[in-house]
Amino acid sequence: MPLAAELWQEAGFGLYIHWPFCQAKCPYCDFNSHVSTSIDQDEWAAAYLSELDRVSAETSDRTLGTVFFGGGTPSLMDPKLIDQIMDRIRRNWSLANDFEVTMEANPSSVEASRFKSYRAAGVDRVSLGIQALNDLDLRALGRLHSAKEARVALDIAQRCFDRTSFDLIYARQNQTLADWERELTEALKMGFSHMSLYQLTIEHGTAFGARHARGLLKGLPTDDAAADMFELTQQIMQAADMPAYEVSNHAQNGEEARHNQIYWRSGDYLGIGPGAHGRVTRNGQRYATETPLSPALWLRAVKTSGSGESARTPLSRSEQDTEYLMMSLRTSDGSDLGRLHASTRDCLGRKIQELRDLGLLIQNEDHLSVPAEKRIVLNAILSQLLS
Repeated sequence: MPLAAELWQEAGFGLYIHWPFCQAKCPYCDFNSHVSTSIDQDEWAAAYLSELDRVSAETSDRTLGTVFFGGGTPSLMDPKLIDQIMDRIRRNWSLANDFEVTMEANPSSVEASRFKSYRAAGVDRVSLGIQALNDLDLRALGRLHSAKEARVALDIAQRCFDRTSFDLIYARQNQTLADWERELTEALKMGFSHMSLYQLTIEHGTAFGARHARGLLKGLPTDDAAADMFELTQQIMQAADMPAYEVSNHAQNGEEARHNQIYWRSGDYLGIGPGAHGRVTRNGQRYATETPLSPALWLRAVKTSGSGESARTPLSRSEQDTEYLMMSLRTSDGSDLGRLHASTRDCLGRKIQELRDLGLLIQNEDHLSVPAEKRIVLNAILSQLLS
């Protein structure tokens, strides 16, 4: 079995950069995003570049495989800022031959000239938050763009970038199974090789969460109806040769998102920016890193202490094993039990057998996975397995 220090080398090494600002806060969103009318992009550039120098000082001997600009809405970043960041990344690390740089974008912030500048800076993959293909549902989701703007943005993205993905949300208010089938069929006709399809979840601390608690969020599908939508999604996407390689992510063979696979395979990744998390292995010990959620606090920390990192917590081998199983069992690849500590394997043996007997897990020697048709109850499977 590989030593703990070597596990990240199997799964990869990436960099996550969080841009915390949006034009508006979507009512379903529980990400660390903030609406601000005034952003000093030069100030943010200085902070990001300082953080890139800090985190590279302990990892400059590694080959960087991916960069992911997430948020928030990173497509609100000045193209000059992206160019500065990418230039510093190239100086600070050796880059993998299949190096990939992804940026999240909203259709309302898409301009052809900006996208061309992002591409010139080194972004080669974009993920667009489309969410719905009709104006009524877009308004209900609090989105600022129209369905027409979404299609224009997708066209611009396809012309500017090597790879383009987009997100849709289903199990929306007043959405029927037939509605979702028509929308997903329409989306597939656009000819994209990667799509992220998420079930609407009502999160505590969001506007939707508050409305739901007061009984004001009407028209949500029943659990059975939402399950039917999930199952229909799998059938349609499988037939389109875009099976789920992760619970909510579908791609043609070879078009999977490389950065997210680092998360699911328990690779190492650096996280910079407000609210960014990371996992980094140093001298045989794996650490979880955190940063302040507040943009103002994060900027102040970088300026005054030279570090935006607010916590670095060593992870026990048991914690690493639990995290690996929780993430890898989300994927079609599943888990390699050979990566687990012997005591963890001993502990899990009986539970794995029980879940196998129920048809909820498949085991082939050291390979463990959840059958595709059972991923709809993945949370319950993980709860039982890891309790």
